Amino acid sequence: MSLKMIVLAKQVPDTRNVGKDAMKEDGTVNRAALPAIFNPEDLNALEQALQLKDRVEGSTIQLVTMGPPRAAEIIREGLFRGADGGVLLTDRAFAGADTLATSYAISCAIKKLGDFDIILGGRQAIDGDTAQVGPQVAEKLGINQVTYAEEIIDVTDTDITIKRRLDKGVEVVKAKFPVLITVNGSADECRPRNAKLLQRFKHAKTKSEQSEINDDLITLFAARPDLTLNEWNTMDVEANHVDCGLSGSPTKVKKIENVVFQAKESKKLGASDAELEDLIIELITNHTIG
Repeated sequence: MSLKMIVLAKQVPDTRNVGKDAMKEDGTVNRAALPAIFNPEDLNALEQALQLKDRVEGSTIQLVTMGPPRAAEIIREGLFRGADGGVLLTDRAFAGADTLATSYAISCAIKKLGDFDIILGGRQAIDGDTAQVGPQVAEKLGINQVTYAEEIIDVTDTDITIKRRLDKGVEVVKAKFPVLITVNGSADECRPRNAKLLQRFKHAKTKSEQSEINDDLITLFAARPDLTLNEWNTMDVEANHVDCGLSGSPTKVKKIENVVFQAKESKKLGASDAELEDLIIELITNHTIG
């Protein structure tokens, strides 16, 4: 038995640093104004895939990400940790996509990749917090889906057993292949980069990136085909332009703002135990704690 796995990953703006230039006039995120990071819960999903690869000999992992050319960094980060390859979906036609248009483009790419057993992705991305792309991809592909996964308990030739972390408890479910799984941030953190893999893939680049390299690296890419990262546009995945990007997005973001919560009330306490006990009782009573 071996598993063919696909990990959906996204390069997201670091929403901890939202400022006045975070939005463009058309309502889309100004990604150039924000630091770009690997979406945290997608890293949790990658780790689940890597653990399965460790457990099941001969298994493979392909990353799929959509974004501007700089998003190729996501594939490199996956390779540094143990993934086998990846695809960058990049095209101006993909720009401004909401969850519907994003899931459509990703599903087209997965169909082009061919057979698979498991698709894993983070529960949600920190730049949108919708948790919709994973389930929408599963619906477009017509496959089983399991959300809020925290741990993969068992895997056989035909199915997988998963522990889900829900608001009010834990649920263990079994699903048959092919299946799409979205992973919670409460799952195991992703392992760090592997030093040997970092050295092996540090020059991995897409065709667009290779156009800017020096002559020495041209020879390297000719000798090492594994260093050329797949870069697909709408034509490559046979996607309908009307269903991509802004034109395929019924949802439009009107505004993003950084909200800072400030306390409107304050309470001074003395040094006595009685005052501290009274405060604890008050906080328990109004359900602030407990």
